[in-house]
Amino acid sequence: MKPAKKQVVQKPTRAAALLAWLERRSLAVTVALALMGAVRIVTTYGVFSHTSDEPAHIACGMEWLDKGVYKWELQHPPLARVAAALGPYLAGVRSHPTSREQSLAVYREGLAILYDGRHYDRNLALARLGVLPFFWIACAVVYWWARRDYGGAVAAVAVLLFTSLPPVLAHAGLATTDMALSALLGAAFVAGVAWLERPTHRRALVFGLAAGLMVLAKFSSFAFFPVCAASALACWWRAERPGTRILWHGIRRRLPTLALGVAVALVVIWAGYRFSVGYVPQAGIRLPAPEVFGGIEQVRVHNTMGHAAFLLDDRSQNGFWCFFEVALAVKTPLAFLILLASSCFLAFDKPRRFPRLWLPAAFAFGLLAVGMAANINIGLRHILPAYIGFAILAAAAAVRWLEVVPQHRWLPLALGALLLWMTGSSLLAHPDYLPYFNELAGREPEKILVDSDLDWGQDLKRAARRLRELGALEVSYAGMFLADPETQHDFPRLNRNIDPLRPNPGWNLLSITLWKTLRLGMGEKYQEYRPWPDLVKPTERVGKGMLLYYFPP
Repeated sequence: MKPAKKQVVQKPTRAAALLAWLERRSLAVTVALALMGAVRIVTTYGVFSHTSDEPAHIACGMEWLDKGVYKWELQHPPLARVAAALGPYLAGVRSHPTSREQSLAVYREGLAILYDGRHYDRNLALARLGVLPFFWIACAVVYWWARRDYGGAVAAVAVLLFTSLPPVLAHAGLATTDMALSALLGAAFVAGVAWLERPTHRRALVFGLAAGLMVLAKFSSFAFFPVCAASALACWWRAERPGTRILWHGIRRRLPTLALGVAVALVVIWAGYRFSVGYVPQAGIRLPAPEVFGGIEQVRVHNTMGHAAFLLDDRSQNGFWCFFEVALAVKTPLAFLILLASSCFLAFDKPRRFPRLWLPAAFAFGLLAVGMAANINIGLRHILPAYIGFAILAAAAAVRWLEVVPQHRWLPLALGALLLWMTGSSLLAHPDYLPYFNELAGREPEKILVDSDLDWGQDLKRAARRLRELGALEVSYAGMFLADPETQHDFPRLNRNIDPLRPNPGWNLLSITLWKTLRLGMGEKYQEYRPWPDLVKPTERVGKGMLLYYFPP
């Protein structure tokens, strides 16, 4: 009788061991990454001055907290604004008696709050700190979504990628509404998917709560959520091919809990406006939360009128159909884009490793579709939630690269190089996450994008410091962002009378956005004449968003 052969036990590869460890420790990894991201965000607070929109958001939130009303500006709902104003409010800052008749009154009210008691840095940091919880919620959404559908390893890698994206870190560090929308739109979408899968009362309550908070974050959710949901349902229909009978049975089964979710969402929205009741001109009657209807109307008018936009050295009042695609291409780390592109091949994987990968794809590309149709193209921030879906897609591709090691042993090295490139470029960008551009943009990104993608007014403090170093006694200043540079930021004497066709002698400080988008206030004349910055190279760049020139007297 022949002796039995010994069974050879194969030792797991390092890639397999890493994946197994990530599966077990995904939650701990996620918490650590979210805390590390928070440290990176908080350390930017003291570097930058306020951006263009922050004073208005803080003023509106302070009015809600201090006076119990919401009247300054209705175009944005109150949730993120109240969060931004909460820190200064708890520090003892209150609303100021700013006249509403003057130009840009809400911005002047916000500046008065920031400059209150000459505690500018403290007040601004406290306002920005109010947005940090939305970054953590967004990280939780990425983890929850990826973990439930694709496993712990994908979830951990997705959070790593998400917390390394400079646009995410940038807008998580500002007292604006974009991070709140990202977190809560993602939360509402995933909660809605969970409710559709199992329409219990508990899941309907969670979905309704998330949906209500999403609306209170930003009114663009009224466009984003339906399109993302329709895109996901279309993908599900194609994948499952349900019969008509099954479909109608599923709809009837979900209607009662859907009504519960809608009711919860409406109560949450009403509570966000302090249960106000008032006359709504569009309906001709008194309704709860009339500010919602007024805000939606303001958004509609704004989108109809358009907004001054810039892309690839061209200007438009009604935007560009490819604006967000170009912005994604030049403001997303290239390593992330490579992983994202490789995720397309997972659709052809046999056997299918991630059969529901169409879900984050439908979410992200639904946002892009809405962005392409919008007339307001002033920053990648308007489709910031897309990075939630993109991070999950890229993470699934990264995990798949590790799983196929026996066939392609070079893949772990390639993946390690990509992740090192991704995290390295993100760390090297610190603290300039807002004006981050990848290698495709070259040395003059202002030829591609400006505004909140490059110069949103954030470098005023740096400019003041540099002018002091140069010993400048006077500077000609062309800035489009409201501030009080002389009395609050220690600027030298300002000369705001700048001729677009001829610079003033001495130092000239210039906002890139004012130059590129508004052509230094030349209006239609820029088509006939060229402003002088088109013809003269700057003496130096201050930060990333301002240009400094010196012309001898």
